[in-house]
Amino acid sequence: MAILGFLMIGTFLYLVMSKRVSVLIAFALVPIIFALIGGFGLEIGKMMLDGIAKVTPTGIMIGFSILYFGLMIDRGLFDPMISRLIRFANGDPLKIVMATAIITLVVALDGDGSATFMITVTALLPIYKRLGMSSLTLAGVVALGAGVMNIIPWGGPLARAMVSLGAESTELFNPIIPAMLAGAVWVVFVSYIFGMRERKRIGIIKVNKGDSMESGEIAATLEMSSSLPKLYWFNLILTISLIVALIMEIIPVPVLFIVAFAIALLVNFPDVKKQQEQIASHAQSMVMVCTTIFAAGIFTGILSGTKMIDAMAVSMVSAIPDWLGGHLPILVAVVSMPLSLIFSPDAFYYGLLPVLSEAGTAFGVDPIEIGRAALLGNGTTGFPLSPLNPSVFVLIGLCKVDLGDLQKKIFFWAFGSTIVMTIVALLTGAIPL
Repeated sequence: MAILGFLMIGTFLYLVMSKRVSVLIAFALVPIIFALIGGFGLEIGKMMLDGIAKVTPTGIMIGFSILYFGLMIDRGLFDPMISRLIRFANGDPLKIVMATAIITLVVALDGDGSATFMITVTALLPIYKRLGMSSLTLAGVVALGAGVMNIIPWGGPLARAMVSLGAESTELFNPIIPAMLAGAVWVVFVSYIFGMRERKRIGIIKVNKGDSMESGEIAATLEMSSSLPKLYWFNLILTISLIVALIMEIIPVPVLFIVAFAIALLVNFPDVKKQQEQIASHAQSMVMVCTTIFAAGIFTGILSGTKMIDAMAVSMVSAIPDWLGGHLPILVAVVSMPLSLIFSPDAFYYGLLPVLSEAGTAFGVDPIEIGRAALLGNGTTGFPLSPLNPSVFVLIGLCKVDLGDLQKKIFFWAFGSTIVMTIVALLTGAIPL
């Protein structure tokens, strides 16, 4: 069964990473084929249904979080903060780079890497070009900020970890909140270093509102309306309440997002036709993510139901020295960052993480702790550097920089994020020493 399990995961990884088939098809068909080879006939149906049932709350949470934060972006929730930070910077490269970090950390709350890149780069690239600042600096700071925030409960990595481990978002996320905050501080610190370099290189340049440049009018950015968007305070209070309720576990997270989206939709779009248009505008993103999550339920259901995962874990445990077994979370946290350059997010979380977590169990390590460790490396700093993550190409395309140059510029600093967050996670007990 261990051999069959490794062959199944190997086949899945090959098909996904070589782009022979889509992730959804690989999730749905590969485990069925290997379960039949293993002699599991009519039992397969129940295994698949059990797996789908386990991932349903995650699918609901992710789907409605996409709709909710899509609505908030459309209603300009983040616009006032962006415009005020840009005005505050006023031509000082140091302030602009640090503002870039703060804007990215806030905008990344939507949980969508591509959307974060589009919003931040579109708002800030004209400023960078006008002042002669490096687009690579912009790309690097945005990548670091988006990476740290990528582990929020409605983001991709944590959702995948929830599916693989059958865990609740609060189990994985709440204990690593201090580590994530430390990562955010690290990003602002790195942006200070990058900003000082830019200030030393080009100095402080005062920008006049009437100045223009090749890629557009800087005045359009500097003269963003000083008046707040319609229903701004309502949307801000609702969003803050949502995040607080999520952390405090007042009600189940999937239900929380459904209720919050329903309230936001009703208040912002009283007209039924407008409500339908708003849902439709983000339906494609919602469907693509949710269908993949439900298909992943088939994969994890068969992996667990056939006991392949147990057999694989036993074989891995025999290869891990006893002295290293108890420190597996630290090892996973450190190596998962470079592993993100080799494995796609789906391959890592659905292929490797279940095996690592089961192996950790044999050494007395809670699988949840393995999941948190994986998030600190692969889920954060590995996300904006991996060529296997499609949203990265949105970033480098908008900034017009080379992926290799981006990796050279921030690999050391990104790995520093992992180290800082891992240390804080160890100090707070989120992962064991």
